[in-house]
Amino acid sequence: MGTVTETVSDQGTARRGYAKGRAKREEILQAAIVMFGEVGYHGASLREIAGRVGISHPGLLHHFPTKAALLEAVLEHRDAIDFADFDTDLAQGRSMFDALVRLVERNALRRPVVEVFTGLAAEATSTDHPAHRYFAERYAFTTGRMRTELERLAGEGQVRAGVDVDASARTLVALMDGLQIQWLYSQDLPRAERVDMAADLRAYLHLVLDDPGVAG
Repeated sequence: MGTVTETVSDQGTARRGYAKGRAKREEILQAAIVMFGEVGYHGASLREIAGRVGISHPGLLHHFPTKAALLEAVLEHRDAIDFADFDTDLAQGRSMFDALVRLVERNALRRPVVEVFTGLAAEATSTDHPAHRYFAERYAFTTGRMRTELERLAGEGQVRAGVDVDASARTLVALMDGLQIQWLYSQDLPRAERVDMAADLRAYLHLVLDDPGVAG
């Protein structure tokens, strides 16, 4: 039977190993985000991702057994970041659309995340793409959430007369995606000429809502 000292030592070693494994997993995810953004899912190589983080191909497979599993983890990682910040804003009393504008502002500081989302969203329109279902469900959920909030605001008299709630919900989602693409292309321009995603989103919301304060 081991001594108490040996047991504590073993536990400490296990914790260090677990922490090291989590750190390496995070490093792989960050490398995958960059590579998926650069060349898309089909163009990405697990061997190259492994090389970028300094491990062997079998070492990467220990963390993510397939490329599809890595893609799923990348998408979950992105959503976890976005939803955590978004929910925090809501919990602090911000309106949904104000929180949405703030989310867009944060994404302007995370170019690799924007690149991987826009690239994969376009690539995944093919029904045999491993992320097809994820994006189809995400668009349905996001559009539905926009519609529900606009309907609520319309019931409170905060949506401008003549605004079609269904069309506006779809337009909002399309606007955010389109702004991300234009923003990426504008990064080579002088700073004063670059697309300001948050400002353009806020401007559209002011066209739809009677109360500009709802959009921040």
